[in-house]
Amino acid sequence: MRVISGKAKGTKLNSLEGIATRPTLDRVKEALFNILQFDLQDAIVLDLFAGSGALGIEALSRNAKQVVFCDNSYKAIQIIEKNLKKTNLNKNAIVINKDYKTCLKDLKEQFDIIFLDPPYKSSFAIEALEQIVDLNLLSKEGVIVIETDEESIEKEIQTIDINLYDIRKYGRVKLMFLNRKG
Repeated sequence: MRVISGKAKGTKLNSLEGIATRPTLDRVKEALFNILQFDLQDAIVLDLFAGSGALGIEALSRNAKQVVFCDNSYKAIQIIEKNLKKTNLNKNAIVINKDYKTCLKDLKEQFDIIFLDPPYKSSFAIEALEQIVDLNLLSKEGVIVIETDEESIEKEIQTIDINLYDIRKYGRVKLMFLNRKG
């Protein structure tokens, strides 16, 4: 796993050992950031369920203004901090060791890009999405990206006051792009 482009291009990132965390594949990450490339400049980003921090670090490397990383695993937080130091991108990062529900409740700002990459086979993506909408955490022109392999999630998203405007498939992985309705 590496940083694909920007200031930290080519830097190899540390990842968590074991099967509890599933890093985004480089080819999926590259496709994702090609789609978001014009939204990243000076963006305020939330990397929820951050794991190794690879998505948020890629955003910082490509000139995001600030990234808030959140993960409930202390081991993940240690890896994120190590990766931020290794890439020299830590000055524009806030790292939070809390569960996603508490983290979202505590956040006060709106975000231009929100990455939701929760553990597969969980309801966390829908629950987080509902909370993000209820708490008005997405900026007016903001984008939420959900990485999942769940088939049923599209129907569940339709029950939330959010617009699902694009889905991209990469093998069994889906990237879902959402924004505010209207």
